Amino acid sequence: MIITSLLDTDLYKFTMMQVVLHQFPGAEVEYRFKCRNAGASGMGDLAPYVNEIREEIRGLCRLHFQDAELGYLKGMRFIKSDFVDFLGIFRLNEKYVTVSALPSGEIEVSIKGPWLHTILFEIPVLAIINEVYFRNTQKQPDLKEGRQRLDTKILELQTQGLGELKIADYGTRRRFGKAWHEEVLRTLVMRLGSGAKGQLAGTSNVLFAMKLGLIPLGTMAHEYLQACQALGPRLRDSQVFGFEMWAKEYRGDLGIALSDVYGMSAFLRDFDLFFCKLFDGARHDSGDPFQWGERMLTHYIQNRVDPKTKTLIFSDGLTVPRTIELYRQFRGRCQLAFGIGTNLTNDLGYEPLQIVIKMVRCNGQPVAKLSDTPSKNMCDDEKYLAYLRQVFDVASLR
Repeated sequence: MIITSLLDTDLYKFTMMQVVLHQFPGAEVEYRFKCRNAGASGMGDLAPYVNEIREEIRGLCRLHFQDAELGYLKGMRFIKSDFVDFLGIFRLNEKYVTVSALPSGEIEVSIKGPWLHTILFEIPVLAIINEVYFRNTQKQPDLKEGRQRLDTKILELQTQGLGELKIADYGTRRRFGKAWHEEVLRTLVMRLGSGAKGQLAGTSNVLFAMKLGLIPLGTMAHEYLQACQALGPRLRDSQVFGFEMWAKEYRGDLGIALSDVYGMSAFLRDFDLFFCKLFDGARHDSGDPFQWGERMLTHYIQNRVDPKTKTLIFSDGLTVPRTIELYRQFRGRCQLAFGIGTNLTNDLGYEPLQIVIKMVRCNGQPVAKLSDTPSKNMCDDEKYLAYLRQVFDVASLR
């Protein structure tokens, strides 16, 4: 089996799931899969592996949290005991997932059911699809090439003057494979050091954080703010509602706000003085990161908040060279964090699968994000997208 522990996922799945348990236990949602590079010379043709994928998902649904895993989660300051008690009886149910082959060679994956019981599917299902694909198409993976590329990244990070630059692993969902993911992390720990004195700040993967003694990292993802479009009192106030409900749950902890569900301009309109002071910082995940950073710093200054007390997290398709560029532009002006995903865990010389699973409906109504990178939008209801743009005063992007 590829997934052997329910902790083999990103931390923000648990932090969001706790909010769902306490604030939105009755919400019903639907997620859909998309491969962005499907159709190019057969790249992303997953239909031949559909039975293998189904079998791996069946194995995933047989898992339950072990006592040691529950104890690890309970030790996190922001995880509440009743949530851990719930996880103690939790199982993923295969009935909420359908995987089917399409004539085009692609696959269709739909996850539909109670949010509380489906939220943990996304990351392990994506990891399963990746590993099934690559173990079938690259039966003898070029680990030597992967190690050489990783070595180059490490040497770049060890350049003089970059000692304060810290990176984090955000690569679970698009990793080449579980074993390679662990090797990458162990190599980074050994070569860069971890924690306060090292350059590896931590990992989003809870299992490897526990196993390797790393700091688990994560707060909220797009699905949380998207769901608030259906759960809040008024669509225009859904972003504010999402931030307020997050603050109600965590009381100032886990204070990194995601900025690109409605685009940067709409985010800044809603991220007023109250939120500037309440949240520890913001995360970038689409659009030009340099422009985004400058706008965030200007916004803090305009709201009489010292940017040096706030953290900017960059996590959109980062490579090590791009990370170094961003670090050099913003160091000393604010606190910085960098989450590198695919470029860390799936860089062996093969084109990675650009796959996502996104929430598309909540409580029977469409939900979507209006990304500053148009290709990241995922909604098949054009009328709803047009309405969303109008409500948030976002120009139509193609």
